[in-house]
Amino acid sequence: MNLRQLEAFRATMRSGSITEAAEMLHISQPSVSRLIGDLERSVGFPLFLRSGRGLTATVEAKTFYQGVEGMFVSVDRLRELAESIRTTTGGVISIGTIQSIATIELPKALNKLYRRYDDINFMVHSRNTPAILDAVQLHQFDLGIVGRQPPYEGVEVLSQLAAPYVCLMPEDHPIADQPGAVDLEEIVDKENFVTFGGVFPDAMSSIDSDLSRRMQRRSRISATNIPVAASMVRETGVFAIADPFSAEQAVRMGEVVFRPIQQDLRYYISLIVPGREHLSRQALELADILSAQLSERVEAVNNFST
Repeated sequence: MNLRQLEAFRATMRSGSITEAAEMLHISQPSVSRLIGDLERSVGFPLFLRSGRGLTATVEAKTFYQGVEGMFVSVDRLRELAESIRTTTGGVISIGTIQSIATIELPKALNKLYRRYDDINFMVHSRNTPAILDAVQLHQFDLGIVGRQPPYEGVEVLSQLAAPYVCLMPEDHPIADQPGAVDLEEIVDKENFVTFGGVFPDAMSSIDSDLSRRMQRRSRISATNIPVAASMVRETGVFAIADPFSAEQAVRMGEVVFRPIQQDLRYYISLIVPGREHLSRQALELADILSAQLSERVEAVNNFST
């Protein structure tokens, strides 16, 4: 296989059409079809099923596409790096972050370096934890911010924090302004919950298995990120158990509040790098700023919980 074949496959997967893929690549439709055919012969399995005028990706193609996208992240990174080298003398800092840190904490920390160094370019990529781990291991990101408890393979952990989960609810709910922490055991059979990606709350550390099953039974809505979950909380009146960073994002959107939880459920945040020796002084400075900032936020939430 070669890069041109993979480009044709990627464009076809993204567009769902040979015609649109040809337009994206500025080549003819027969050329795209030929490249796809050559790639199918190379990998040894069909990539698309032809149905009328449309195309349907096979199960094997969808799995293969994940690896192809990972490869193109590296290619895109090289293009971005080349552009940075052409346009600045100060270099580039590439950051991969989970969604809960992407819109409040990271911009605040990054702004301090942005104003201090006018010759540094910043590239921010929002990914999930497994994708960030892979990218940091492959030196695609200088700094990774992940939401999972170590150990990690092939990376160096600069810092790790454990923050308490909180209970997100509509601001007009009867218990929204009550003092003290919410006991999940008391509300689990009365309230409905929104889950995250169908795996929450099992992904929470130290949750009681019986409580987890009861919460799962009370969940009819699953969301992939906190803005969607917050919208569901706001519109349907369901509850969500969220990390404090995501909860703050939701509160800023309006009409929801969060309260501490009596159960000791912990959300882990780690800053990871390919190796300290591979980082610029400015990248290490950003990591230090972000680590201190996250520590302050966790301390504030711990004080709020008590």
